[in-house]
Amino acid sequence: MRLYTSSRAPNPRRVAMFLSAKGIDGIEQVEVDLNAGGHRSAEFLALNPLARVPVLVLDDGRALSETRAICTYFEGLYPEPNLMGVDATERAFIEMADRRMELHLMLEIALCVRHTHPGLAVLEQPQFPDFGAVQGSRMRATARWLDGELARQPWVAGARFTIADITAFCALEFARGLLKFRPGEEGMAHLQAWRNRVAAHNP
Repeated sequence: MRLYTSSRAPNPRRVAMFLSAKGIDGIEQVEVDLNAGGHRSAEFLALNPLARVPVLVLDDGRALSETRAICTYFEGLYPEPNLMGVDATERAFIEMADRRMELHLMLEIALCVRHTHPGLAVLEQPQFPDFGAVQGSRMRATARWLDGELARQPWVAGARFTIADITAFCALEFARGLLKFRPGEEGMAHLQAWRNRVAAHNP
């Protein structure tokens, strides 16, 4: 198998963390230079016409894209340690938490970064700074909600570490690097403590 990735982007980092948490290695890695437009090359578009990383090329030559789909595939191949749920009920609640992290926290961070950070202008034209600023405010509202969730439970989806923690962590680290967002400095002590716990195991 071959994994097309971009080490500085949050979605490829989610797959990398997922593989690491499962102890999976030996997957060939191909770095795609997004700033140089590598995701828009004819070779890459043949794998994913939507021009997004990551993409996993299977041994039979088929290309699997979308982060959650790639992680689901590896969960099936390597069921332990379990990161997506052991039965229908747990799987549903973990997926709910993961989707919230992806469709709210991560998307709000991504839209804020893409529309306000000058370094992302090459990927987002035109940029709309006012729109980006609104997304930054929404991200903080989501982060405050998550801080409240982590005040009553140790992990994003409940009692144990799951894919939802991976998604949330990669989103926050993206915001940490490009938006200088530090939850603890904005009164979100539970979110900061959780982030530090995850980071201690994922340097």
